[in-house]
Amino acid sequence: MYQFTDDCLIGITQIDEEHRALFGMLNEAFTLLGDSVNIPLIARNLIPKLREYAATHFAHEEAYMEETHDPELPMQRREHAEFTAKMNSLDIGGEFSKEEMESLLTYLVRWLYRHILSSDMMIGKLPAREEKQEKESADPFAFKERFHTGIELIDSEHARLFEIIREVADVIDSQTLYDKYDEIIRLLEELKDYTEFHFRDEEEYMTSIAYPGLDGQKRAHAAFVDKLVNINLEELEEIDEHQDEYLTGLIDFLLGWLTEHILKVDKLVGKFVEENIRK
Repeated sequence: MYQFTDDCLIGITQIDEEHRALFGMLNEAFTLLGDSVNIPLIARNLIPKLREYAATHFAHEEAYMEETHDPELPMQRREHAEFTAKMNSLDIGGEFSKEEMESLLTYLVRWLYRHILSSDMMIGKLPAREEKQEKESADPFAFKERFHTGIELIDSEHARLFEIIREVADVIDSQTLYDKYDEIIRLLEELKDYTEFHFRDEEEYMTSIAYPGLDGQKRAHAAFVDKLVNINLEELEEIDEHQDEYLTGLIDFLLGWLTEHILKVDKLVGKFVEENIRK
């Protein structure tokens, strides 16, 4: 069974409840799959129901983001469209084998986990550009005291991630670099590599202290790495006139996700260490 755990809560009641319902539908299908020999019947019942519910959920999510002027709405729409295309491509009249059905259900669960933890987690967290510019007077790339977990290894690596994101932002804002593409590619590759390195360190540390939230951390890490890996840098060449706008939005997302993850999830590791390891 795939649990809808607290790390999947984004704090918006309707969206959280609909996510919980989607997990429930998939778990019900896994249970039926284990008990039944009529796999095609399960497929014919599940897929249309899931299509309809996902479409309703996506409409609610996008309406909320449109109402709140969420800058991540275009990205969300693309991801929703990809999921919808995958579901619409399935032939419910076909003869699904048990292995094919298990593979489909596993794909759907993983997609849902990653979409929630990498994209939905940021709904309502990133202010619109105009609002952000009005509110921000301090350095947004500073690794402030409030981000400290009290674990030296984790804090030092978080600080480096902030530095790399700052470097990308500096290149975007540079008035002297005419073609920024190659340098941006290099820095985003460095960010991806260092992020994977940091997550490995963090997970090894949590394993060493028997941290109970390790599984949730691994899911969130995998979701973020997947987001980094799937950034379509070819779009930069296609949207030459709007590169800066596209990249600034990307930086806002990366910085916002990292900030949210540290404050909501990583700080709990520091609290666990204080209460159980250092006491």
